[in-house]
Amino acid sequence: MGDRYEERASRVDGAKVWTLTVPPGSVHPVLPDGCMDLLWIGGRLLVAGPDTRAEPPSAPYGGSFAGVRFPPGAAPALLGVPAHELRDRRVALADLWPGAQVRELTERVAGAADPAAALDDIAVRRAAVAGPPDPAMRSVAAHLDSGRTVAQTAEAVGLGARQLHRRSLTSFGYGPKTLARVLRLQRALEFVRSGMPYAEAALAAGCADQAHLAREMRELAGTTLSEYFTGTRVVSATP
Repeated sequence: MGDRYEERASRVDGAKVWTLTVPPGSVHPVLPDGCMDLLWIGGRLLVAGPDTRAEPPSAPYGGSFAGVRFPPGAAPALLGVPAHELRDRRVALADLWPGAQVRELTERVAGAADPAAALDDIAVRRAAVAGPPDPAMRSVAAHLDSGRTVAQTAEAVGLGARQLHRRSLTSFGYGPKTLARVLRLQRALEFVRSGMPYAEAALAAGCADQAHLAREMRELAGTTLSEYFTGTRVVSATP
């Protein structure tokens, strides 16, 4: 029996609710995707910060997992912590929110028939009091995801280079150049999944050529395109 992964739209704008069930021995390295997640793993509430590299697998015994994945720039306002403080980290929600509150939320998710739906409830209620994410940074993410350069993006949103970098650290966990690389790699992978040859996918995603995509894959994902598409499926922000 293989892995079973499902996702659906969250009630939080732009977010996704996901569940993953894996058999013992299954491995799930996590590729950078610019996102942050609220996770339910082993009876604990955790937060996955933005990754700059592939995370090694950490579910050797299998199990069921759930999460809410927030798009780039959306989670810091909701969580109440700058993204750069969580870069390349998985932290307990109790390290970010009051312990009594997290204990109550943990009991609620543990007793829910659908833990993923309970996580979404937490996200919706938090979003209602936390206020919206920085609209300029959401626009930055959209421009970069469309393939615009950092310079073009800065001009489009009316920010200088230093201000853009500073606000990107707070919203994304790293500078706009890193976010652009991560989003470009994700675009290339989607093109390949759709059946596009590697070389064409590289150009369509905004890479100079296939060799450029291969370097990005090695540096950001720690693997090759062939290994990625013939090996274990990589699910972003899972355990």
